[in-house]
Amino acid sequence: MSQLNIAIVVGSLRKDSFNRQFAQALAKLLPAGVTASFPRIDDLPLYSQDDDADQAPQVKRLREEIKAAAGVLFVTPEYNRSIPGVLKNAIDHASRPWGQSVWIGKPSAVAGVSISPVGAALAQQHLRNILAAQSSPTLPGNEMFIQWKDDLVVDGEIGPASKEFMQKFVDAFMTWVKKVG
Repeated sequence: MSQLNIAIVVGSLRKDSFNRQFAQALAKLLPAGVTASFPRIDDLPLYSQDDDADQAPQVKRLREEIKAAAGVLFVTPEYNRSIPGVLKNAIDHASRPWGQSVWIGKPSAVAGVSISPVGAALAQQHLRNILAAQSSPTLPGNEMFIQWKDDLVVDGEIGPASKEFMQKFVDAFMTWVKKVG
């Protein structure tokens, strides 16, 4: 059996982003035989339908990385009660040209952290709606509205107080990827 790859798309550009730290720690919970890749979205041009016939190399790269992945885990902060523009831009690029979306049938899951007690809940709901429109089967239930606290990620790993909960989420996602993919 070939090795599975999970693309982890982080919706934050900030170098020391809580969501990036969380995503990298979640990747360490993936089972043996599964690798994580982190597709780059910070270098994509703004989406314009005028460019569909001649996509930028960065867009082609993103599309290929998503195509090659067995599933996609989105880890995103919440900006102004929705997803960050950079994440929406990446989703739009990978969904075009019309009829050639790489999201169709791609198993996905949504998570995010915030300093707020509601843990990016609205952004995650908006993202689920966007993914539904793209026919990306999103892991049902298993909502991850996580408040960032200093012990959530310790030395690059999920902290002991949260590890069992996070492992269950990762395991549920992997079961979903294998079932849907």
